[in-house]
Amino acid sequence: MAVATSLWQRAKAVIPGGVNSPVRAWRAVGGNEPFFVRRGEGAYLEDTDGNRYVDWVQSWGPLVLGHADPEVVEAVREAALDGTTFGAPTEREVDLAEEIVDAVSSIEKVRLVSSGTEAAMSAVRLARGFTGRELVLRFAGCYHGHGDTLLADAGSIVCPFNGLEQTAVAVERAGERLAAVIVEPVAGNMGVVPPEPGFLTGLRELCDSSGALLVFDEVITGFRVARGGAQELYGVSADLTVLGKIVGGGLPLAAFGGRAELMDELAPEGSVFQAGTLSGNPLATAAALVVLRRLRDHDVYVRLEETAAALEEGLRHEDVTVQRVGAMLTVFFRQAPVRSLADAQASDLDRYASFFRHLLSRGVYVAPSQFEALFPSSAHGPRELGLTIEAAQEFFAG
Repeated sequence: MAVATSLWQRAKAVIPGGVNSPVRAWRAVGGNEPFFVRRGEGAYLEDTDGNRYVDWVQSWGPLVLGHADPEVVEAVREAALDGTTFGAPTEREVDLAEEIVDAVSSIEKVRLVSSGTEAAMSAVRLARGFTGRELVLRFAGCYHGHGDTLLADAGSIVCPFNGLEQTAVAVERAGERLAAVIVEPVAGNMGVVPPEPGFLTGLRELCDSSGALLVFDEVITGFRVARGGAQELYGVSADLTVLGKIVGGGLPLAAFGGRAELMDELAPEGSVFQAGTLSGNPLATAAALVVLRRLRDHDVYVRLEETAAALEEGLRHEDVTVQRVGAMLTVFFRQAPVRSLADAQASDLDRYASFFRHLLSRGVYVAPSQFEALFPSSAHGPRELGLTIEAAQEFFAG
């Protein structure tokens, strides 16, 4: 890693921690330094030292069609020839909004922004403005960006994920002060943790009875577990939905949307202010439209399901629990199922770190943290599955 080592030293001198997002430093898996990526193609990454890896991270989920999909790249190239940003409305913004509204049944209007953090913060601001209330309830282990209200325990009410009884008590205590309940309908930021039967339905009922808004953070699950996201998969509708990753087609774009009466509270129609210089960026909307239109084809989801199920089966071993919802899964290094953050934290983190390093040495890149997911794409196939499963079973046998 001669080139990477030089880059790492340069990066640490000018970037906090050497990276622009903490998990990239590989500290959770005992890495002395991360690789630096030169390029990606399909299911593969190539680093600056020329090493090639089967990539199951796929930029943490956005690349459902794999790296550098030719149609996406061409759309971005053509858009760039007309200009990279305008700060004024464009036709593609309208096209993309219509595509999102068509896909997610609970969304009647949608506002485009630039990141999942921005979308989540804006959704919470809108919920507070619409209800005239202040408190927000969230769940331990769910991540909604690095805004203070949704990251620090002091800024919100925190309940255990899948803990419906505890949530009911908290909602009752909050009473008419509770503006919103925000949740990842499938947790993806403590590893993949599905909702237990009745959990999402119970949240919907608690919000209906309390007057609070139910906000689904579908930054990860949106357009991944189904075209209509977790709401389609589980049959539970949110008042507001936060989207990111896939919705941007691999470029910096996110969105939040919901019923028209809620969304019309946003400026310039309403009094809840929200704005962004690069919102609806023409390069991002060009990429997003290619991806979302391709995802109209149900066969894409059939193939994703087949690939993810084969990976799940191949990674099974008596020492681990593999949890999967659609095309997102996590190998937890513990024998019992994971239903909450406390369960996830009881995993053998040192063993996972060894697993990560072993697979990397065999040319397979998985998430450099136990508390993340693997993201199969349509570019992964039998060859990538074979290489990954062989490397994993070699580790288990050793």
